[in-house]
Amino acid sequence: MKVYQTNEIKNVALLGSSGTGKTTLVEAMLFESGLIKRRGSIAAKNTVSDYFPVEQEYGYSVFSTVFHVEWNNKKLNVIDCPGSDDFVGGAVTALNVTDTAVLLISGQYGVEVGTQNHFRYTEKLDKPVIFLINQLDNEKCDYDNILEQLKDSYGSKVIPIQYPVATGPNFNALIDVLLMKMYTWKPEGGEPVIEDIPAEEMDKAMEMHKALVEAAAENDEALMEKFFDQETLSEDEMREGIRKGLVARGMFPVFCVCAAKDMGVRRLMEFLGNVVPFVSEMPKVSTTDGKEIAPDSKGPKSLYFFKTSVEPHIGEVSYFKVMSGKVREGDDLLNTDRGTKERIAQIYVVAGANRFKVEELHAGDIGAAVKLKEVKTGNTLNGKECDNRFNFIKYPNSKYSRAIKPVNESDVEKMMTILHRMREEDPTWVIEQSKELRQTLIHGQGEFHLRTLKWRLEHNDKLLVKFEEPKIPYRETITKAARADYRHKKQSGGAGQFGEVHLIVEPYKEGMPLPDTYRFNGQEFKISVRGTEEIPLEWGGKVVFVNSVVGGAIDTRFMPAILKGIMARMEQGPLTGSYARDVRVIVYDGKMHPVDSNEISFMLAGRNAFSEAFKNAGPKILEPIYDVEVFVPSDKMGDVMGDLQGRRAMIMGMSSEKGYEKLVAKVPLKEMASYSTTLSSLTGGRASFIMKFASYELVPTDVQDKLMKDFEAKQVDE
Repeated sequence: MKVYQTNEIKNVALLGSSGTGKTTLVEAMLFESGLIKRRGSIAAKNTVSDYFPVEQEYGYSVFSTVFHVEWNNKKLNVIDCPGSDDFVGGAVTALNVTDTAVLLISGQYGVEVGTQNHFRYTEKLDKPVIFLINQLDNEKCDYDNILEQLKDSYGSKVIPIQYPVATGPNFNALIDVLLMKMYTWKPEGGEPVIEDIPAEEMDKAMEMHKALVEAAAENDEALMEKFFDQETLSEDEMREGIRKGLVARGMFPVFCVCAAKDMGVRRLMEFLGNVVPFVSEMPKVSTTDGKEIAPDSKGPKSLYFFKTSVEPHIGEVSYFKVMSGKVREGDDLLNTDRGTKERIAQIYVVAGANRFKVEELHAGDIGAAVKLKEVKTGNTLNGKECDNRFNFIKYPNSKYSRAIKPVNESDVEKMMTILHRMREEDPTWVIEQSKELRQTLIHGQGEFHLRTLKWRLEHNDKLLVKFEEPKIPYRETITKAARADYRHKKQSGGAGQFGEVHLIVEPYKEGMPLPDTYRFNGQEFKISVRGTEEIPLEWGGKVVFVNSVVGGAIDTRFMPAILKGIMARMEQGPLTGSYARDVRVIVYDGKMHPVDSNEISFMLAGRNAFSEAFKNAGPKILEPIYDVEVFVPSDKMGDVMGDLQGRRAMIMGMSSEKGYEKLVAKVPLKEMASYSTTLSSLTGGRASFIMKFASYELVPTDVQDKLMKDFEAKQVDE
């Protein structure tokens, strides 16, 4: 295979909702480029994408698939991304390592919530977008309506470059208003017949051509001047204007294909090769220390590993992008993240499960290596005298969680090893071993995302597991001041144990002043501060420990033991056994014994005094509240809002956003356990949501009573 230079490489992410035909398009592109001899189909389970058993089981993409095509002396690296929002990690990864997004639109359904989600990611990452309307042969396809939807959603930057002469089962012709030609196909598709535009289509084509020329001219001052002068541009000038418009996100061209019949695919690849930006024309990527790295073949050697895949009969395949320099077979590189040396024994370019050996790859290119020793997803490998490190991929927060455990308890270690390996393949699977909840938690993007993980554990690794609803990390706090004292005394021959602690507890808020006196049951307690310790808690909030002991009633050396006893109780609140937070403790008096007092005595006295005071200080349970944003079609808004209100949600606001309604609410985590499934059911899969931790808030009294009863019943059982 030819070695491609940086200025001959284009990197493209293929995005779109489930069912828009991305896998079918990949087959047509590979077939047209000669890389495969016949096109596979999803029904026959023989496509280049979707080659993993779990994908063939479910019938759609779970992982992103990397492939390449050579076309007109250009190399197009394409990453075909899963359409389901549950597998958004693939799309986020792909957009970070490619330069242009081709966003497929279903001819049947038009702009969907998946379109909106993917477009938002391109917006965040400032990537050029080409809209590609597929399935023009569907009887429900209405091209003009889809174009209207796109313009409603994304404004006047949406500029058609092609339109179909007719849609539906008889579709076989496109008008291209960049080349001002008509393309027609025989029933088997493939190579088109290119003809002049017929007279009955000329007025419509000229109108769209003028709009395209004007949009192309707007992106370059010299072209704009020429356009005002001559009212037209040459084909090459239009291409230049479109490329600059793409880079600046000043225009979103619209193309058309019927991938299943291989119609329009050659013209699409021609446009990708000729017009979309080269790697070198896109903004430079920064290292973790803020240094910009240009994709320069003459620069220092630097590879970023963005994806790991465990493939049948091979093991780990590590996919990388050459960020700088060029990599050759046999290169010895240093893993900056791990400090280990790594030899790149062989380099491949890939098309799904098919690998083709190459001798070298240049800056901007995408390749793969197998059986590397210690390379993990997100690692950077560098040549000598280069210390680049990249960490530019940011994944969305998890939206769905389950506790996981093996059916056979002796398989815990095996399960954890497999889970950590699987996370290399999909970093949006997040594994947490919660000491607090005493559960292993798996966090993901939705129910189907986690169901896929379970399927793979059970079918690929023959490990039976079960999911449970995760416990909620409640917190306990107090609402008023209280005091208590406790004497710990134990005598059992020889030296005994003695420690007495008097303390006050009160709720604590940041910056809150300490009163000089407290009053309980008509008795006044004066405070004289000897020392204050403010301890941020790893589970959130603080405990403030004040030493106010005067006259040597308790020796200073016993204060850390008292604090240790208090901290032990903070880890197990009296109401539900949850972590306690936001408490100020003032130790103001006590007693000790010249012989029997020791650290264990004061630790136990402190713990028991604190526990008693806490129970008398109006203890309350706090629950985690999340900020939730739901993107929902307007016709489903009432159903979604009603459901949220049934989940104790506080609606914070509503707004329209590019064809969809956005609903913002604060919702208790307890009520979000199965939300992704319910939302999908309510809206036929047309809505999506994101959630982020906001704060801890007091639970309503009825909820607190139920939680306490459940906890007490559990304690009795144990």
